[in-house]
Amino acid sequence: MIRFIHTADIHFGMENYGRIDAKTGIHTRLLDFERVLNVCINSAIEHNVDFFLFAGDAYKTAYPSPTQQKLFLKCMLRLFKANIPVIIVVGNHDNPLSFGKANSLDIFNDLPVDGFYVMSKPTTLVLQTKNGPCSIVGIPWPTKNTISLNDNHSHKSAIQITEYISKTVASIIADCAQKLDPSLPAVLAGHLTVSSGIFSGSEKRAIYGTDPIFLPSQLAIAPFDYVALGHLHRFQDLNEGNYPPLVYSGSLERIDFGERKEEKGFCLVTIESKGTTTYQFIKTPTRPFIQIELFLQPGIDQTQQILDALAHHTVTDAVVKILYWIPDGKKDTVDLKAILRVCSTAMYVVGIIPCRKPEARERRVAMSVDQDFQSLLATYFLSKPEYKDRKDELLEKASHLLQEHDDTTESSI
Repeated sequence: MIRFIHTADIHFGMENYGRIDAKTGIHTRLLDFERVLNVCINSAIEHNVDFFLFAGDAYKTAYPSPTQQKLFLKCMLRLFKANIPVIIVVGNHDNPLSFGKANSLDIFNDLPVDGFYVMSKPTTLVLQTKNGPCSIVGIPWPTKNTISLNDNHSHKSAIQITEYISKTVASIIADCAQKLDPSLPAVLAGHLTVSSGIFSGSEKRAIYGTDPIFLPSQLAIAPFDYVALGHLHRFQDLNEGNYPPLVYSGSLERIDFGERKEEKGFCLVTIESKGTTTYQFIKTPTRPFIQIELFLQPGIDQTQQILDALAHHTVTDAVVKILYWIPDGKKDTVDLKAILRVCSTAMYVVGIIPCRKPEARERRVAMSVDQDFQSLLATYFLSKPEYKDRKDELLEKASHLLQEHDDTTESSI
């Protein structure tokens, strides 16, 4: 029986919606991410797992600060001290995308200790665990630097190159799977985009066509007993009810308000025997994100309406955002100080934001330079509801005015 932790998308460096902690001098959001990572590591140590699998995106960028690196390394060394091997797959945020530059996780390859395995290119590893050998195929985020491109691709568009990378990586996975010992437990670990995966939060800005896309049928293949994925922040099994499980563990902590309703956590995976795998999704204690959006009713105190809405939420230690829609034709009379007093126990207030319905823009009337003066006026009056019923009367008066103007001009000449 092989047991391991599957997690991904830690994103140390997401320092949005917070402040500097007075005790440590570290940003509160960075401390949030450190806390949930340690919860995950605590579970690994408690269950004495055979290995710890991290499927990419340790940092927000490929150039983490010394503080971010220190905290992440400190967490990972806890696993080393517990004699738990760590498998690390390089994600898109870890990769500088420049030929010759080290990725942000390469340092683990150069530590003078055993037990860290960084997969920055497609790699097959037979890991000797305390419960026997386990085959692990690691597929980092596919780029032109990890997939060799010859001169035949120099004239191709970005979309064509992306499609080529997808096909090539799928072939590499199939080839690696074919070469595995079918009697050993096997895991495919990748930082990849699956066609049926659900994006969330900031990920929704991702555009299909820029990411290499893979079908579930290209990944959930024999002899793999579990497919551990990173990149999408929502926990999801894309092969539910079938074998092997094809699982995004999701991120350990919320990245932005688009993820405020999602449960965050990691997976404790057990390969009980060849062909039999179970996993448990374990939730992490994430920072609450509260977004209140309400349409204010006319005739009722605006501030009180917002305070009543706040009363239904526990804002203590939460990240709070309030959006309120002002009734048409009414002034904004909200007392911001009163609302901030109620939110004083929140960790961070993003904003108390007034909103109004956009004014409907009148559609311009289609007119032509070939139309005479009478036709132009008739078209204009018909387009205005307030003038429509008086069109004939207004046209007649306009004709008289025009005639008077012409007579005056002729007499002056």
